[in-house]
Amino acid sequence: MSMLQVAASPSVPLLFLLGIGAGVVATLAMDVVMARLDEGETPPQIASGVLTGTDPDRAPARLASVVHYVAGMLTGPLFVWLVLTASVLLGSGPTAVVAAVAVCYPLMVGFFALVVLPRSQGLSRQRLSAIRRAWSIEAAVYLLVLAPIVGGVASVF
Repeated sequence: MSMLQVAASPSVPLLFLLGIGAGVVATLAMDVVMARLDEGETPPQIASGVLTGTDPDRAPARLASVVHYVAGMLTGPLFVWLVLTASVLLGSGPTAVVAAVAVCYPLMVGFFALVVLPRSQGLSRQRLSAIRRAWSIEAAVYLLVLAPIVGGVASVF
Protein backbone atom coordinates (compact mmCIF):
# COMPACT_ATOMS: atom_id res chain seq x y z
CA MET A 1 0.00 0.00 0.00
CA SER A 2 1.42 3.39 -0.93
CA MET A 3 0.69 6.60 0.85
CA LEU A 4 0.12 9.86 -0.89
CA GLN A 5 2.76 12.28 0.27
CA VAL A 6 2.21 15.97 0.01
CA ALA A 7 5.25 18.09 0.62
CA ALA A 8 5.04 21.85 0.82
CA SER A 9 7.96 23.90 -0.21
CA PRO A 10 9.63 25.73 2.69
CA SER A 11 8.60 28.89 0.86
CA VAL A 12 4.90 28.28 1.61
CA PRO A 13 5.21 28.75 5.40
CA LEU A 14 7.41 31.77 4.72
CA LEU A 15 4.73 33.17 2.43
CA PHE A 16 2.21 32.89 5.27
CA LEU A 17 4.59 34.73 7.60
CA LEU A 18 5.05 37.44 5.01
CA GLY A 19 1.26 37.58 4.78
CA ILE A 20 1.19 38.62 8.43
CA GLY A 21 3.59 41.48 7.69
CA ALA A 22 1.65 42.49 4.60
CA GLY A 23 -1.54 42.48 6.69
CA VAL A 24 0.06 44.89 9.16
CA VAL A 25 1.17 47.22 6.35
CA ALA A 26 -2.30 47.14 4.80
CA THR A 27 -3.88 47.83 8.20
CA LEU A 28 -1.65 50.86 8.66
CA ALA A 29 -2.72 52.13 5.22
CA MET A 30 -6.33 51.54 6.23
CA ASP A 31 -5.75 53.67 9.35
CA VAL A 32 -4.96 56.69 7.16
CA VAL A 33 -8.29 56.33 5.37
CA MET A 34 -10.21 55.59 8.57
CA ALA A 35 -9.13 58.91 10.05
CA ARG A 36 -10.54 60.79 7.05
CA LEU A 37 -13.96 59.17 6.74
CA ASP A 38 -17.11 59.98 8.67
CA GLU A 39 -17.63 56.94 10.90
CA GLY A 40 -14.29 55.64 9.62
CA GLU A 41 -12.98 54.84 13.07
CA THR A 42 -16.26 53.33 14.19
CA PRO A 43 -15.89 49.70 12.94
CA PRO A 44 -13.22 48.77 15.52
CA GLN A 45 -15.36 50.41 18.22
CA ILE A 46 -18.31 48.32 17.07
CA ALA A 47 -16.25 45.13 17.31
CA SER A 48 -15.12 46.14 20.79
CA GLY A 49 -18.68 46.94 21.79
CA VAL A 50 -19.97 43.60 20.52
CA LEU A 51 -17.25 41.73 22.41
CA THR A 52 -18.01 43.56 25.66
CA GLY A 53 -21.77 44.03 25.23
CA THR A 54 -21.50 47.82 25.38
CA ASP A 55 -22.54 50.71 23.16
CA PRO A 56 -19.85 51.33 20.49
CA ASP A 57 -19.43 54.92 21.65
CA ARG A 58 -18.54 53.66 25.14
CA ALA A 59 -16.66 50.52 24.07
CA PRO A 60 -13.11 50.06 25.36
CA ALA A 61 -10.77 51.91 22.99
CA ARG A 62 -7.79 49.66 23.73
CA LEU A 63 -9.80 46.55 22.88
CA ALA A 64 -11.00 48.24 19.68
CA SER A 65 -7.40 48.89 18.69
CA VAL A 66 -6.28 45.34 19.51
CA VAL A 67 -9.18 43.79 17.58
CA HIS A 68 -8.48 46.07 14.60
CA TYR A 69 -4.78 45.24 14.37
CA VAL A 70 -5.13 41.52 15.09
CA ALA A 71 -7.88 41.18 12.47
CA GLY A 72 -5.81 43.12 9.94
CA MET A 73 -2.71 41.09 10.70
CA LEU A 74 -4.54 37.74 10.41
CA THR A 75 -6.36 38.66 7.21
CA GLY A 76 -2.94 38.73 5.52
CA PRO A 77 -2.41 34.95 5.86
CA LEU A 78 -6.05 34.35 4.90
CA PHE A 79 -5.37 36.29 1.72
CA VAL A 80 -2.21 34.26 1.10
CA TRP A 81 -4.28 31.08 1.41
CA LEU A 82 -6.83 32.48 -1.06
CA VAL A 83 -4.05 33.32 -3.53
CA LEU A 84 -2.52 29.85 -3.18
CA THR A 85 -5.92 28.21 -3.64
CA ALA A 86 -6.69 30.36 -6.67
CA SER A 87 -3.24 29.50 -8.06
CA VAL A 88 -4.11 25.81 -7.97
CA LEU A 89 -7.41 26.44 -9.74
CA LEU A 90 -6.45 29.23 -12.16
CA GLY A 91 -2.68 29.18 -12.38
CA SER A 92 -0.31 31.48 -10.52
CA GLY A 93 0.10 35.14 -11.29
CA PRO A 94 -2.15 38.19 -11.40
CA THR A 95 -5.27 36.13 -12.14
CA ALA A 96 -4.92 34.30 -8.83
CA VAL A 97 -4.42 37.58 -6.94
CA VAL A 98 -7.48 39.17 -8.58
CA ALA A 99 -9.53 36.06 -7.80
CA ALA A 100 -8.37 36.21 -4.16
CA VAL A 101 -9.45 39.87 -3.97
CA ALA A 102 -12.81 38.95 -5.53
CA VAL A 103 -13.36 36.41 -2.74
CA CYS A 104 -11.77 38.29 0.17
CA TYR A 105 -13.55 41.64 -0.30
CA PRO A 106 -17.10 40.27 0.03
CA LEU A 107 -15.95 38.10 2.94
CA MET A 108 -14.56 41.14 4.77
CA VAL A 109 -17.53 43.39 4.06
CA GLY A 110 -20.12 40.66 4.52
CA PHE A 111 -18.72 39.42 7.82
CA PHE A 112 -18.73 42.92 9.27
CA ALA A 113 -22.08 44.01 7.78
CA LEU A 114 -23.99 40.78 8.36
CA VAL A 115 -22.41 39.29 11.49
CA VAL A 116 -20.73 42.00 13.58
CA LEU A 117 -22.75 45.15 12.86
CA PRO A 118 -26.22 43.65 13.53
CA ARG A 119 -25.02 42.64 17.01
CA SER A 120 -24.10 46.21 17.87
CA GLN A 121 -26.26 48.21 20.25
CA GLY A 122 -27.67 51.72 20.09
CA LEU A 123 -26.95 52.78 16.50
CA SER A 124 -29.46 54.64 14.35
CA ARG A 125 -30.37 53.35 10.89
CA GLN A 126 -28.78 56.43 9.29
CA ARG A 127 -25.56 55.85 11.17
CA LEU A 128 -25.52 52.14 10.23
CA SER A 129 -25.54 53.11 6.56
CA ALA A 130 -22.60 55.48 7.02
CA ILE A 131 -20.67 52.82 8.96
CA ARG A 132 -21.26 50.19 6.25
CA ARG A 133 -20.11 52.65 3.60
CA ALA A 134 -16.97 53.54 5.56
CA TRP A 135 -16.13 49.88 6.14
CA SER A 136 -16.62 49.09 2.44
CA ILE A 137 -14.11 51.81 1.52
CA GLU A 138 -11.66 50.76 4.23
CA ALA A 139 -11.77 47.10 3.16
CA ALA A 140 -11.12 48.15 -0.44
CA VAL A 141 -8.09 50.22 0.60
CA TYR A 142 -6.80 47.34 2.71
CA LEU A 143 -6.94 44.98 -0.27
CA LEU A 144 -5.52 47.57 -2.66
CA VAL A 145 -2.43 47.62 -0.46
CA LEU A 146 -2.35 43.94 0.48
CA ALA A 147 -2.89 42.40 -2.97
CA PRO A 148 0.18 43.86 -4.71
CA ILE A 149 2.41 43.03 -1.73
CA VAL A 150 1.27 39.42 -1.53
CA GLY A 151 1.15 39.07 -5.32
CA GLY A 152 4.67 40.45 -5.65
CA VAL A 153 6.06 38.25 -2.90
CA ALA A 154 4.23 35.18 -4.22
CA SER A 155 5.73 35.70 -7.67
CA VAL A 156 9.23 35.47 -6.17
CA PHE A 157 8.45 32.11 -4.59
